[in-house]
Amino acid sequence: MIVRRFLLWARTATAEERANGAAALAGAYLRSGMAEEDRVEAETALIALIDDPSPRVRRAIAEEVASSARAPRNLVLGLIADQSEVTALVLAHSPVLTEADLVDAAAVGDRLAQRAIAQRPHLPVGVCAALAEVGCEEALVTLAGNRTADIPDFSLERMIEREGECGALREALLSRDDLPAGLRQAIAARVSDALASFVSGCGWLTPERSARLAREATERVAVALAAGGQASDAPAIVEVLRDTGRLTPGLMLRSLLSGEPALAEAAFVVLSDLPERRVAALLRDRRGAGLKALYRKAGLPDALQPAFTATIAALNVRGFDAGGSGRGIDRALLREVLIACETQGNAEGSALMGLLRRMDAEAAREEARALADSLADDAALAYLVETDPALLVELEIGDLRQAA
Repeated sequence: MIVRRFLLWARTATAEERANGAAALAGAYLRSGMAEEDRVEAETALIALIDDPSPRVRRAIAEEVASSARAPRNLVLGLIADQSEVTALVLAHSPVLTEADLVDAAAVGDRLAQRAIAQRPHLPVGVCAALAEVGCEEALVTLAGNRTADIPDFSLERMIEREGECGALREALLSRDDLPAGLRQAIAARVSDALASFVSGCGWLTPERSARLAREATERVAVALAAGGQASDAPAIVEVLRDTGRLTPGLMLRSLLSGEPALAEAAFVVLSDLPERRVAALLRDRRGAGLKALYRKAGLPDALQPAFTATIAALNVRGFDAGGSGRGIDRALLREVLIACETQGNAEGSALMGLLRRMDAEAAREEARALADSLADDAALAYLVETDPALLVELEIGDLRQAA
């Protein structure tokens, strides 16, 4: 009887009064001990109020039922078909909605609806895949930042394909711990390309120079990712590089000259179509037996073979898997290769020496940058000690405690 009186009253009440009354009715339905007959009538009344001409009424109901598992399913489905500000409240929180409901809502929803879905906790695979396929840029950024969302690798890849030019999306994806190494490499390539286009567009560098710098930056990231990740990361990165046309002999040589041969080794496996164990054995054979055949089977250019041969021989002397410094190209290793290759007097040899010298110049800049940082740190410490001599005593005490 109370619900019937409410419906009669609602015919003449103002929009604000109806909104307050609808919220009270929804709260009573969810939290009070109504008799079963009253509950049925209350549910009917709430569903009927979805057609109220004022969005204030529908929003009031949505605010009450959005987070409740006791909300009537038909009521919730009616609310997610409403205006964005009403729909988003329910889509973001309602435990009543199934995976199929959310997939459908993502397909037909606008920006607010998609973003609301993307921020739901523990979002299942199917919904993540749907958003990755049809979601707007803002929804994809929100989804990438949702640490509890179960986003499959193919959906992460699809997000990069669709909106990889979006800096906010790239940043959100790179901050995810579960982002595969291959996709990190793809994002790094996108960033390098964007920077190259910006620099050349501003007229700061020629397109050729900016393209070279972008390529070198991408190569450095690829080598670092392959060296610092899991055993399966290097092959995944190589696949991405090959698919995008970035798997070059120069990149493989950079990997070896950095003392981090994981990427080069994975590339030899892919290019030669030989088993991993066979490639590993050939690269680690200190006699160099079969290395020439492996190089040719991989289809690499003859002009670079002396550099590859010299680098692999030098790596085997120091320990092929010893690892690099983590600061890029190893200049000591590169000097050995330069000495071994400088006898090449033909045009191909000149091109090879030009490549190696550019790498040496790059490595020299990295060394200078690291040394400059160290000198600046020493100067800062000296200034602090000069300002407060007691600090030197504290540092010495700290060193003694560490030694003990």
